[in-house]
Amino acid sequence: MGIVINLDVMLAKRKIRSKELAEAIDITEQNLSILKTGKAKAIRLATLEAICKYLECQPGDIIEFKED
Repeated sequence: MGIVINLDVMLAKRKIRSKELAEAIDITEQNLSILKTGKAKAIRLATLEAICKYLECQPGDIIEFKED
């Protein structure tokens, strides 16, 4: 399974919509959707930092490693 993105879980916990987060961290909703669905091949540390700052969480709350 590898790397799992739990961004949708954090958004639900914080009761924040994807559109609100995208606007707050200045990325497109489409790029945020790609990240949320786990289809992204990479994430910039600056983007991860902005997400964590806005959601008041740690990177480990969003990104998780699961062995196959």
